Amino acid sequence: MGLPRKTLLTTSRNPTPMMRTFCHDLARVMPNVVYVNRGKMSNDDVAEKAIEHDADRVMINDRGRSGLGVLRLFRVSESGLTEASPKLHFAARLQKEFSVSNVKPAVLISAQASSRSDELARLAASLSGFLGLPISREEQEHKSALTTMSILRGESGKILVTFIAEPSHIEVGPRITVSRLEW
Repeated sequence: MGLPRKTLLTTSRNPTPMMRTFCHDLARVMPNVVYVNRGKMSNDDVAEKAIEHDADRVMINDRGRSGLGVLRLFRVSESGLTEASPKLHFAARLQKEFSVSNVKPAVLISAQASSRSDELARLAASLSGFLGLPISREEQEHKSALTTMSILRGESGKILVTFIAEPSHIEVGPRITVSRLEW
């Protein structure tokens, strides 16, 4: 078994303070994620920085419309960045809103897909493949897991991606409310 794959996480060139905080929060709960301030780096420079950090994937948190963020996923090769699916348009609640500390990285993905929504299962499979996290298909308590990335449909009908500390089942944030997925 080889070394775990790494992901470089950064922002757009002109991020808001909330975008930076969101990226720091995401780096805390996702395994093998390295956050790098982007500064004036071009996409080619970001690809070079990813290679320097032994990362084969990149997540860029871009500005979206109406204060929403856009999380773009990329694969890294010697020739640069290649965009992967999906692109997530989202709003987020930050970790500081959950009043938790000592958050451990997620070790698996739990998707609550139902017969009316295979979009959750598709998103879980895509994120699992991108991040290298296994999917738990059973509705069970994950006592061995430190943190679970949970993908579910909220009361509003929107997709929620949140992080749950197990076995206490406490939401540790950030909570991502997906307004649109672009496949």
